[in-house]
Amino acid sequence: MPRGGSRWGALRGVADGAPGGPVLRLCVRLVRRPLLPAVRLWRRNIQLRVVAATLLISLAVVLALGFVVIAQVSRGLLEAKEEAAQSQAAGGFAVAQEKANTPYTADGVDASDNKVGRDASTWMNSLVKQLSSGGQSAFEVAALGAGTGTGEEQPPGRGALGVRGARASGNVDPTASVPLELRRAVNHATGAFKTFSLVRYTAGAEAKSPEPALVVGKRLTDINGDPYDLYYLFPLTQEEESLNLVKVTIATAGLFVVVLLGGIAWLVVRQVVTPVRMAAGIAERLSAGRLQERMKVTGEDDIARLGEAFNKMAQNLQSKIQQLEDLSRLQRRFVSDVSHELRTPLTTVRMAADVIHDARADFDPITARSAELLAGQLDRFESLLADLLEISRFDAGAAALEAEPIDLRDVVHRVIDAAEPLAEHKNTRIRVLGDTQPVIAEADARRVERVLRNLVVNAVEHGEGRDVVVRLASAGGAVAVAVRDYGVGLKPGEATRVFNRFWRADPARARTTGGTGLGLSIAVEDARLHGGWLQAWGEPGGGSQFRLTLPRTADEPLRGSPIPLEPEDSRANRVRAAAERPAGPGSSGSSGGLALITILRCRRSTLCTTRISPPAGAARAASGPRSYPRAPPRRPPGSMSSRSTRTESPPRSGASCPRRTGESRPARPCPCR
Repeated sequence: MPRGGSRWGALRGVADGAPGGPVLRLCVRLVRRPLLPAVRLWRRNIQLRVVAATLLISLAVVLALGFVVIAQVSRGLLEAKEEAAQSQAAGGFAVAQEKANTPYTADGVDASDNKVGRDASTWMNSLVKQLSSGGQSAFEVAALGAGTGTGEEQPPGRGALGVRGARASGNVDPTASVPLELRRAVNHATGAFKTFSLVRYTAGAEAKSPEPALVVGKRLTDINGDPYDLYYLFPLTQEEESLNLVKVTIATAGLFVVVLLGGIAWLVVRQVVTPVRMAAGIAERLSAGRLQERMKVTGEDDIARLGEAFNKMAQNLQSKIQQLEDLSRLQRRFVSDVSHELRTPLTTVRMAADVIHDARADFDPITARSAELLAGQLDRFESLLADLLEISRFDAGAAALEAEPIDLRDVVHRVIDAAEPLAEHKNTRIRVLGDTQPVIAEADARRVERVLRNLVVNAVEHGEGRDVVVRLASAGGAVAVAVRDYGVGLKPGEATRVFNRFWRADPARARTTGGTGLGLSIAVEDARLHGGWLQAWGEPGGGSQFRLTLPRTADEPLRGSPIPLEPEDSRANRVRAAAERPAGPGSSGSSGGLALITILRCRRSTLCTTRISPPAGAARAASGPRSYPRAPPRRPPGSMSSRSTRTESPPRSGASCPRRTGESRPARPCPCR
């Protein structure tokens, strides 16, 4: 394997296992498959979208209002708690300092001497118990020695005989409950300080879980004049319960409001959407041909006026369609009647013309030529009448399909045999590709043969003497026949107009075969009757290709065609192939693998040679351009056909144009340009 191939194979293997490869696409497909019904319902149901949008907007508004209300209530509860806590703590601090400043006497002895200092701890325990007894579980009291747990040394001479350790009421752990920042603030400044913290309790039989609280502290002095810190801890349990009650109330009310708004939106939108759905259903039935359908109108509101306007529109539409149908019926009947009525006089004229045509040898040259022209135009007139009758059957819907299994190869061979005289007259060779295997389909042999006869005759007539290639193929549930010519081609936009009735690409062009201008129109109707396609492609100077695609079995929908509409030898495909052709190992020049197309001189317009020069060093397939001979000389009447038109020779899309003998018409461009 070449080095480049192995590199691309490795990259392809990495891409298959990388994100975005088949595994990821399979996962996306598995996830998307159950969501498709919901997505389809979302796209098709405007009522669902409006209600969902209303619910989302209502939920967003309720959430925003709930957050605002909860924030305001929480702020109000905390402010009220802070005011009450500061007032309670200020009174407790005043009482504690007043008790410390009051002289104490025991047995008539003044308590101001140093012996009383030994009872400061007892005094502190009594103070904490006395202060907390008035709270009735509304707050707890804690006392800490100056600088306890702060890691800071006290100034000399302070706290030597002061209160040591921590004391608290209600099994509160004072060291863990009072934040370090608050203790440091109280230790460095005077006045009361507050903060929020968690009250933690000591382990025991009635140990409680931590709960939020407001802590207020201040530096005081004991009975000996030594500093200590007194803290009030106000639990926020009641405030938290009140806030939770507010949250539950707001959530319940918000959910009820959202559901109520959703129900209201559903009812309101239903009143608007129901008439619209009714109008959509009636419009669908009108489009299906039930022109008598009307909307029910009740009331005098905007919806009622919409219904009245819709009914008026339907009435006018029905009347206009009825008028058009009557006019079309008259036209079809006129065409059919005229076609039938003209048959009798045409038969008489035909008989007289045949008598005159048979006796033309006894006339002078001018009269004899007139007899020949009369016979030719009568043939054309008969063909025109037959096509008009067939078109009138399609317009009236009276065309019937007689489908049976047929081999398209036999149909193609019959068509080519019938077109051989015209092909020999045009010096054109008709080749068939893809007829080695049976191409079976359920179709009407007469109609398919008529379609292919139109395509082949048109290709020969407009091919300007070049090859006509008929290709057959089958794949899946479809079969196809493509007719390719290398003539003048089609201009942009003509591929869709070529099937119009009486349309001609060049109005000044003469019809050498006496065509009526209805052949392709009848052919496309035959294809539609089979449930198939008849499509055209062409490029100016590059020829054209008509493709007939039929289902293998009747009433089977087509999903594709086994033959591409644009042929492989089209100008765009040739340029693309030349651009993608890799350069040889010894190539030089900036063009890389691009072929340099050199158009040699065309002599006398009948000898046109195109050479494709490969890059330097590249292997050549042949020493010169390949040339394919034209059709053999015309055989004398009565000779047997050798089926030379069905040889599998390669295409001649511009390889060589040998000179024709006996022709002297103006020069034309090479078909490969």
